[in-house]
Amino acid sequence: MKILLITSLYPIPDNPARGIFIADRVDLLRKMGHEVRVLNPLPRMLRMHELRRSTLSGVARAPKYTTEDEGHIYHPKYSKFPDDNLMWWTRRSILRLVGKVERWLDQWRPEVISCHTIWPVGELASRLANRWDCPWIATVHGWDFDVGLNGRCKSHISELASDANRLIAVSERLVEVAKDIGSESSESAGSNGGTIECTFIPCHSAVGKDWCQPLRKYRGNWRRSHLEVLFPANPRRPEKRHLLALRALAELETRGWNVSMGGLANVPRQMVFDRMVSCDLTLITSEREAGPLVAREAISCGCPVVGVDVGDLATWLPKHSIAEDESPTSIADAIEATLSQPMTDFELPEKFTSASVEHSLTQLFTQIQ
Repeated sequence: MKILLITSLYPIPDNPARGIFIADRVDLLRKMGHEVRVLNPLPRMLRMHELRRSTLSGVARAPKYTTEDEGHIYHPKYSKFPDDNLMWWTRRSILRLVGKVERWLDQWRPEVISCHTIWPVGELASRLANRWDCPWIATVHGWDFDVGLNGRCKSHISELASDANRLIAVSERLVEVAKDIGSESSESAGSNGGTIECTFIPCHSAVGKDWCQPLRKYRGNWRRSHLEVLFPANPRRPEKRHLLALRALAELETRGWNVSMGGLANVPRQMVFDRMVSCDLTLITSEREAGPLVAREAISCGCPVVGVDVGDLATWLPKHSIAEDESPTSIADAIEATLSQPMTDFELPEKFTSASVEHSLTQLFTQIQ
């Protein structure tokens, strides 16, 4: 099947970690035998604007095309104001890319459009699908529902989610949010029922065999040996709550632990896995997450995970590895409990494996055809 994948997040030369989970999905689709082309619209900005968010690092200098094993990735630029001001301007700007996309594709036309993240690239996916008379799939990874629905672009996200031929969420929690959107839309329209149909297909854990290993047991002397903790995110991202992690480790130090912690600031995937293999523990203190995928990757690399109750962690991690609340004391308690109760026989749920995700995608494409 010919698939045009449209996404606002994808690795770029100066930021190889940006949207790496979507690059993993592209690799999986190609292994399944599909022909995939990637369209990655980027906001037009100056280099100083990259300082607003670490996820924007490298966007200002991104080239028009980058190359991967299966061909070129197109990164056209559109205009977007900070904090989603003047959304009509953003929508008009991104719809102007239709002609550029057709010239880039030449005679090639997709059989289905897969759009990862809804606002604003869903506008482009919807317009191209109507123009080429093909179905389009919208995949929600978190921001659209967790942040977008509470902001100025709420109505746009709701309309695009309803317009898509299929809606996919990467967590079961986001599926429930989609149902609530459908109910609200039906009430505002004065109709009954009409919930949005949303399918749960998670991001798979793409950890290579070289890094995969059983969960490690902490070999140091309790409260005496050095404990190396991995903060699996860029500390500059406020939603990751780096300060909360520091306070939790400060609490551990008052209990006699010798602790150090390092983050991951836009580093290549191989370096991420190297850190997971070498650290004693991965600590997640995020305010919002869809997965998080990084927790599954850490488990695959043999690194125990401790976190607050965010995303879907509480549905598959052992209870003692989830902090009772978001206080430094509770997080420190969860860390000590995890170190004293090693999960040597723990395995990731089957639904997060590439085989399971591949099966779900095959069923989805069969229904669309």
